[in-house]
Amino acid sequence: MNVSIICIGKLKETYWTDAVKEYSKRLGKYCTLSINELKEERLPDHASVAQEIAVKQEEGKSLLKQIKANAFVIALEIQGKNLSSEDFAKKIEQLALEGKSEIAFIIGGSLGLSDEVLERADYGLSFSKMTFPHQMMRVILLEQIYRCFKINKNETYHK
Repeated sequence: MNVSIICIGKLKETYWTDAVKEYSKRLGKYCTLSINELKEERLPDHASVAQEIAVKQEEGKSLLKQIKANAFVIALEIQGKNLSSEDFAKKIEQLALEGKSEIAFIIGGSLGLSDEVLERADYGLSFSKMTFPHQMMRVILLEQIYRCFKINKNETYHK
């Protein structure tokens, strides 16, 4: 299975990059992982609603260009479906059984995802009603993807 994470913004802090490296290494046993970091658009202080919409649209265009045509797209969004780790594992397993070998997870910038990206998504996934920094969300997502493969292989890790 090919898993891609397409996200806005680059990781700068060592603790985030170290965590991403660790989970990327662990996932190598289960899938082919790619992480595509895209440029975060500049947002002026005290931006207007119109400026915020423009930034989301620009970031959305960048995200959409990176999605493979045959990818099953899972958008991380607050309005998405909340799943337990076990249900997330079942979802990924079901996609594999349906022959979906390309899964793309989309993480937006600080303003979220554009309507165009949400329309392209095949599934909306929410980890919480809370808002998390996109750097942290990337690590949480990688950990949950790793956990899902461990669950599906009946390997110890998930408790």
